[in-house]
Order: sequence, then structure tokens, then C-alpha cells
Amino acid sequence: MNIRLERPEDYREVENLTREAFWNVYRPGCLEHFVLNQYRTNPDFVADLDFVMEEDGKIIGHVMYSKAEIVLDSGEIFPSWTFGPISIHPDYKRKGYGLKLLNHSLAKARELGIGLLSMEGNIDFYKHAGFDLASKLKIHYHGEPRESEVPYFLAQELIPGYWGSREGTYCPPKGYFVADENPEAFDAYEATFPHKEKLRLPGQLGYEE
Repeated sequence: MNIRLERPEDYREVENLTREAFWNVYRPGCLEHFVLNQYRTNPDFVADLDFVMEEDGKIIGHVMYSKAEIVLDSGEIFPSWTFGPISIHPDYKRKGYGLKLLNHSLAKARELGIGLLSMEGNIDFYKHAGFDLASKLKIHYHGEPRESEVPYFLAQELIPGYWGSREGTYCPPKGYFVADENPEAFDAYEATFPHKEKLRLPGQLGYEE
């Protein structure tokens, strides 16, 4: 197993990996590969935390990071960061690869002075990398009541004391909504990949029997 920074010649392979990893997981089809495609030229993109994981010379995993912001109750903007998509090829899922890739990237993030991460994900997985409910740090999720313990909104203070006793509200960076904001560009991009069937499955956002 090898973890290294992504290179330009990896881009298409990594985008296809991301598409395979997220296809029909959260919605019919997926958007994550287009988010990644567009994010590499976004000023919020953290190139020093753009990692691929290889096994036997094949790229099987990828993670990217982005700058983010938390609006403090005082109205000030507090610097923060987020990450994702984090992708593991379906053939390698549930074998510990995702946690190894994540922990590697978290260690590098600390070395770069990144003090606070907020993200959306499944606590049953991310708790193994030190994440907990963001509400415990008094970081609120936009669009949800301030008193809510939003189960999918997680955070971790990578540098002790970085966040302190502050309180504020987090909104995902605009770059994550690029497919919704540019549906024609997304459709044109998606058309460059082999056809895959989109399915409505249990567990997806908004799924109803």
C-alpha cells in the first residue's frame, strides 16, 4: 500500500474511481466526481492534502480537502477546513483502507497547521478517526435548529485549543454545490463516462418506500 499526492496524470482515473465509489450511494447516480473535477481549480482547494492510495500499482482511494469558514455568533469569520469526497474503490471497501487513508491525511493536516475540521458523514465510521458530533463543540449546522444534535454533522479539533470556547455556524463551501448550480455542465461532463444505470435505493437521501 502506498499513499502519495495526486498528480495531473491521475485526474481522470481518480474521477472515475470517485464515480464508482459513490454511484447510487446517496442518490441515483452521483455528483462527487464532478465536484472533484471542478474543485482542483478552486482557490479553496488544498493541494497539499490531495492524496491517492495505491495497492499493487493501482489507485484504489482518494481524499481531498477544502478551506471552509464558520460564522461566529459575534459575526466574525473563523477559518476552518473540511474534506471529502473520500473515495475507496468498491472492491476494497470495508477492509480498513478508508481509515488508513483518512488517518494519513489527518496527520499531514496537523503538520500544515490545520486546527479544525467540520464535515458531513457517518459517525459510526468517522469516530474511529477522532470525530464527534459538532454540536459538542458548539458548532451549528446551517439550516438546522441551533439546539439540534445533527447526527451527520461532525467535527474534530486537530490542534488542541484551536477552537476554544467559541460558538458559531458552519455552511459547506460553495464549491460542493457546483453540480446543482451548473446542471448543464454536469450533464455534459457525465456524458464523457461509460453509461451506468441510476437506481433509487433504500438509504439514499429522500428515499421513500
